[in-house]
Amino acid sequence: MFEQVMTRLHEVMIVLYAISILLYFIDYLHQNQKANRFAFWILAIVWVLQTIFLFLYMIRTGRFPVLTIFEGLYFYAWVLITLSLGMNRLLRMDFTVFFTNILGFIIMAIHTFAPVQMQSDAMAERLVSELLFIHITMAIFSYGAFSLSFVFSLLYMIQYKLLKEKKWGQRLWRLSDLSKLEKMSYVLNLIGVPMLLLSLILGLQWAFIKIEGVQLYDPKIIGSFVLLIIYSVFLYQRIRKEMYGKSLALLNIAAFLIVLINFFLISRLSSFHFWNS
Repeated sequence: MFEQVMTRLHEVMIVLYAISILLYFIDYLHQNQKANRFAFWILAIVWVLQTIFLFLYMIRTGRFPVLTIFEGLYFYAWVLITLSLGMNRLLRMDFTVFFTNILGFIIMAIHTFAPVQMQSDAMAERLVSELLFIHITMAIFSYGAFSLSFVFSLLYMIQYKLLKEKKWGQRLWRLSDLSKLEKMSYVLNLIGVPMLLLSLILGLQWAFIKIEGVQLYDPKIIGSFVLLIIYSVFLYQRIRKEMYGKSLALLNIAAFLIVLINFFLISRLSSFHFWNS
């Protein structure tokens, strides 16, 4: 019973942690104080849950949880979150806070979903399956965000063409204005990139646990990281290089073609990915 409660608790913490990182990512790019506050309090909830777990574990075992590698990993993740909260509140080091949380999420995912820490083989197998489920769900949500972003960019190009050709018809008025279409396309990619990153972290964790001799140069792994880099370049061009308008929309459309290639073609070349069969 205790093991099942702790398993559910860890899964809730992983989801909350992912949401916090997404909000920190938005704040990191846009200095959005509202997103920063929400991220801080969600992460604070994760910290409280972790602290409760540590105390429950110490009461149950009668010792401090650092004697095994998995106990050490959990305590390490707790220390990283504690430092992250402290830096966010006292030092305002947004860059450091964001990447500290990425590292903390990796450590926490390794601890939560590593089956060797489970006494029950059935529980271990269930955890690995749930890890795969979370990985796939986050990947699909990121792909969904990229897909909607592509639609907005496509509508942008249609609107741009109609305006340039001065075709003032009903179709023009039914489309939103160019600035709104561009903003929605950007916001969706802003959501999709960190979700894809977290999905890749969990996916690699699942592969190392479940697949013997997994190769990091598997086409699916390489394709996913290429996709992450391309959309990161999109965000970089939008934020740092201040690229706007038609050029940015065309870049986003091209990036979505890579999404389709990665999803339908490269997946078939993968030696292990689930939709390969």
